Amino acid sequence: MRQKKFLFGLLLAFVLLLGGAYALYTWLGQSMAPGRLAGEEPAASEGASGSASQRTPAPDFTVYDGEGNEVHLSDYAGKPVVLNFWSSRCGPCQTEMPDFHEAYLELGQDLHFLMVNVTDGSWDTEESASSFLEEEGYTFPALYDTDSSATGAYGVYALPATYFIDGEGYVAAWAGGMIDGETLRQGIGMILE
Repeated sequence: MRQKKFLFGLLLAFVLLLGGAYALYTWLGQSMAPGRLAGEEPAASEGASGSASQRTPAPDFTVYDGEGNEVHLSDYAGKPVVLNFWSSRCGPCQTEMPDFHEAYLELGQDLHFLMVNVTDGSWDTEESASSFLEEEGYTFPALYDTDSSATGAYGVYALPATYFIDGEGYVAAWAGGMIDGETLRQGIGMILE
C-alpha cells in the first residue's frame, strides 16, 4: 500500500511539473511570438510644454567584415539600418533568412542591412557562417561579431534578434526572436518614413 501511495505521488508530481512547464512555455511563447515588434513611437514635435519625447540612440559597436576589416555601426550614419543578429546553427535564424534576403534585394539601396553573425569561435565560426551563406545563395553583406562588441552593446542573449534604426541613429523598434516577412516589412516601414 505504501509503495502505491509513493508511485501515485510521484506520478502526480510529474503531471504537475509537465503542466507547469507547458503553461510557462505557452506564456513565454506568446510574449515572444513572431510578428511582435517592441519599439518607441516616433519623436513627437514639441508640444505646449516645450519638451520633445525621448528617443533611444542606437549603441555603436565594432564588428568585422569577411576580410577582417573593422566595421562600426556609426559608419552607416544618415541612412536607416536593419540590424540582425544571427547564427548559422540557429534554426529560427535560418528560417527568417529568406525574408531578409528578399528585402535586401528589393530595398538594399534605400537602407543598410547589417547581418551580424554571433561568431564565438566554437558554436559558430566565420567559416561555418560563410559556408552557410554561400550554400543558401545569400548575397547580403555578413559581418562577424568575434569580440562580442555588438551583442554586448545590445544585450543580445537569444537569437535571432533584430533592431530597426532610423536614419538619425535612433532605435525605432526591435524584435527578440524570429520574425516573419510581414513583421520585417512593418519594421522597415517604421524607419523609411
